[in-house]
Amino acid sequence: MKDLIFQYMDNNSRQSKQPFFSVIITTYNRSDLIKRALDSLLSQTEQDWEAIIVDDESTDNTYHQILPYIQLNPGIRYFRKNHSGEAMSKNTGIDFSTGKFITFLDSDDEYEPHHLQSRKEILIHNPTVKFLHGGVKIIGNQYVPDRFDYNKKIHLSKCTIGGTFFIEKGVIIQLKGFRKIILGTDADFFDRALEAGIPIRETRVPTYVYHHENEDSITNMLAKNNSELEGIYSDPISKYDR
Repeated sequence: MKDLIFQYMDNNSRQSKQPFFSVIITTYNRSDLIKRALDSLLSQTEQDWEAIIVDDESTDNTYHQILPYIQLNPGIRYFRKNHSGEAMSKNTGIDFSTGKFITFLDSDDEYEPHHLQSRKEILIHNPTVKFLHGGVKIIGNQYVPDRFDYNKKIHLSKCTIGGTFFIEKGVIIQLKGFRKIILGTDADFFDRALEAGIPIRETRVPTYVYHHENEDSITNMLAKNNSELEGIYSDPISKYDR
């Protein structure tokens, strides 16, 4: 089943030129944290971006927390959809994006002020690169469940962190977006990009701040065998449905 999308607010904004970046912010019940993420985006030294907030049917006051940001910043749009998980929320944001490169900001994470500027410089000086990743500062638990065996833990330094992705939109379309799997959707996308021969580059400039101290992160919830996640990802028919 396709997600039901309701566009709460886009401030009637349509940029006159294509933005260099589309920043996709997916969120679910993060009203107490999303303002930190948005503040870090607005503090960027690079301003050639649009932001698309995709609310995965939050039951808290997320909308009221972010409403002032939407009203004051015409480059920020907000969409609410039925609850179907992070991968489907990312795909929704990508569908509505207009930027040359798609990137992500998890609603409980944040950017260092020069994050977008540093990545734009790399991409401009390396025009053949279609997929840039890496460069993260981790706060909190340094270990996550292994995507191939949830009973094992691996260090985050060995993981692919999707918040650091900068992907040319055409590549995402070519690879048909993110797959709806319970853990490792970013790693799965990265693996498919490698297999497809997409030009990829890694940076180690740590300007993406990944907060892993939050108890309701997917990996922390998996560690507790959370039943809510099982419900979201239990439908095999829609597993790869966008």
